[in-house]
Amino acid sequence: MRRLLVLWDVDYTLIDSNGIGRELYQTVFGEMFGPDMPQPGSMAGRTDRAIVAEVLTLAGVDDPRQHVDEFHRLMAAHAPGLADLVVERTRILPGAAEAMAALGRLDGRGVVQSLLTGNIRPLAEVKLGPLGLTEHLDLDAGAYGSVHEVRAELVHQARRNASRAYEADFGGDATVIVGDTPLDVEAALTTGARAVGVATGAFTVGELAAAGAHAVLPDLADTDLVVAAILGTDAG
Repeated sequence: MRRLLVLWDVDYTLIDSNGIGRELYQTVFGEMFGPDMPQPGSMAGRTDRAIVAEVLTLAGVDDPRQHVDEFHRLMAAHAPGLADLVVERTRILPGAAEAMAALGRLDGRGVVQSLLTGNIRPLAEVKLGPLGLTEHLDLDAGAYGSVHEVRAELVHQARRNASRAYEADFGGDATVIVGDTPLDVEAALTTGARAVGVATGAFTVGELAAAGAHAVLPDLADTDLVVAAILGTDAG
């Protein structure tokens, strides 16, 4: 039986975390360098490794990439303490839980779900776990923003993780990337994966289609359409 690896983005695909990640950055920067953290450009689709490097560069830190791992270590240490704030402020995007549950019912048909996110893993877990959104995910089979500055490199890592766990080949379109930015689409296309764009973030259906997504949805609200887009089948 051919297995399928479905890799979900987190922010503005599954949830709107209402700036929690930026606040974590501010906390950690304050501990390491002082209160005046420069604001990075758009975080959309970028990895925490890339964003931290930019922040430290903007701050004038010498050899900024030398400090990224320590920054991530402190982010990981603080992340679990955000659970109550996540419950208070985060919004699950319409249809996200239902789509994951529907795919979860297909696990007997070889569907594996995990994350491909720019967040470091502890931050991704605390953004989703308190909301009950990790039930159908094998978090060990995914890849996270500490791995590389280039998002496409995360796809290779996720495939390696999933292949070890499931003794299956997830090359080509046996991997599906679901995300809300052109960088999600680019990561899929660069690695031969299937790209499903979801226009629930800053980018429109037209922009995601122009980026080359194989399928584009306005949101995740129609579970049948979401499953069909991910599986590459006709919802009708």
